[in-house]
Amino acid sequence: MSHRTIALGLVLLVGTAACADDNGPVEPLATVAADQAPEPGVNFSSGIPATFGSALRLDTEAKEVDLPLFRGEGPEGGDVYYILTESSDFEDAVRRGINWAPKLTNALGTPAVQVVTVVDQGGEPSTFNRGNPVVQFAGTVDFTPVHSVTPGPDGFPPAAAQAGSVADDYYTPLFTAGDGIVYNAPHVANSTGVHDDVLGMDTRARGRMIVTLRLVDGFYEDDRVLYINTEASDPLVAALESATFTPRLAYAPAAGDRDPATSSRESIIPVVNGPRGVDNPERQGLQSAVLGEGDPLNIIREEQECGDPTDCSALLYSPLWDIHPVVWTQAAIDAGLRERLTHHRDVIDLYRDGYLVSPPIAAGPANPLLGDILALGVVVNCPNLFVELGEEDDEE
Repeated sequence: MSHRTIALGLVLLVGTAACADDNGPVEPLATVAADQAPEPGVNFSSGIPATFGSALRLDTEAKEVDLPLFRGEGPEGGDVYYILTESSDFEDAVRRGINWAPKLTNALGTPAVQVVTVVDQGGEPSTFNRGNPVVQFAGTVDFTPVHSVTPGPDGFPPAAAQAGSVADDYYTPLFTAGDGIVYNAPHVANSTGVHDDVLGMDTRARGRMIVTLRLVDGFYEDDRVLYINTEASDPLVAALESATFTPRLAYAPAAGDRDPATSSRESIIPVVNGPRGVDNPERQGLQSAVLGEGDPLNIIREEQECGDPTDCSALLYSPLWDIHPVVWTQAAIDAGLRERLTHHRDVIDLYRDGYLVSPPIAAGPANPLLGDILALGVVVNCPNLFVELGEEDDEE
């Protein structure tokens, strides 16, 4: 894989869609000031790019990304700091330089989406985000727990695990201000501490706060992808992913369903017992990851890129990943079939042939749009920020 560092200017968001409440429209939620123009070749008006539009820096070798950081208020009035990664509205997403995730609207009206209040600052410049009204959140996160994962005999399942951050009864990263748009806005810091995947944060810069986050490797249709881990609906998965344990995400419809008419989720496939070994080019899996050999290299079913804004009706992307774990059978291992998997079609074929099976922990329904692989019944919030397109993708 080639080493790419992508430095991008912040987007000047002109005419951002206003949010409405019972009293009528209010100011835009998050107008991001642009102190520098995007680099030549970066076009935020042509659709959703393969590289996250509002990223200030994305280093594919170091696996870290700099994102705009926003200040909001917690339920008790204290400062909370969050990022914006998805909008359910296409034009809004393009203007903001974030991902479009129309399926998130299917979570409206469920506990997976919190309803926020937006407070206008009376036209005065914000010390934190220039011209940005403050979002008052109904829920918040406790970042005080100490994150820990103790490997089991085979790595996974671990002998012990503790998530490093825990949501309160009202927190979820998804919010709406009453205008029908759903945003994905993971909280990364407050007075209790910071998210475990935060590598650095600057809250002092006037109008341009920045947070640096760790990226995680995965695959989409044989292409490398990089995403961030922010929340999970299960405490064990949250610990494994260095994410915030967020029970309300479990209400996002629905396990085993990726239909855009009904679901707010998309599918992700972790391999439990892939090949091990730090230097093994076929290395993959949860066992390997918990043993400290590297990322699990999960396979996602859809990515966020949408180059043609007039032809996006089939886009199934969502940052809410519905986990569908698979296990290599002993027969497959004995036959020498176990290898690194990078495409969901290969997983489905091996599953149908009986070389991959669902583990006993997968108690969810079969997914008819994923070869009837069983869902775990757990959702993780992992916004995808980068797709390393191959030559065939570039030619399409």
